[in-house]
Amino acid sequence: MPKIFETPASLVGSEGTLLGPTEWLAIEQDRVDGFAEVTGDHQWIHVDVERAKDGPFGGTIAHGYLTMSLASLFLPELIDVRGFSHAVNVGTDRLRFLNPVRVGSRIRGTGEIVKVEEAKGGIQSVLRITVEIEGEDKPACVVDTISRYYPE
Repeated sequence: MPKIFETPASLVGSEGTLLGPTEWLAIEQDRVDGFAEVTGDHQWIHVDVERAKDGPFGGTIAHGYLTMSLASLFLPELIDVRGFSHAVNVGTDRLRFLNPVRVGSRIRGTGEIVKVEEAKGGIQSVLRITVEIEGEDKPACVVDTISRYYPE
């Protein structure tokens, strides 16, 4: 269940708020292959199932950028900001890939509101998303996502 903020302004002062976790998401080979297709990254460690069996991870792994991009999937499961005319994804800060995501594993997101401030006619928030791997102590990735909300 996402944390609801009725307006962008209601985000102000929410730093330190913990969000999530999201539902678990299975990472299957077809998702990895699809990401390889759209990005042109066909490195064998991601797409060659037979060769990867003898590789360093015992099988194929998700692209780091695929794992990071799933922050977009996890965001609405973590936070629901309402009462704005439009919002934009400003970018990311502090991206770290800490643990490979093996195909067949499950991941989920947790979040923390790190910073909220007024910015160019709107409210900007920095949400740190940690992508956890089921059964692993170390997360797959940590990324600070930056969103800007423009009030109605």
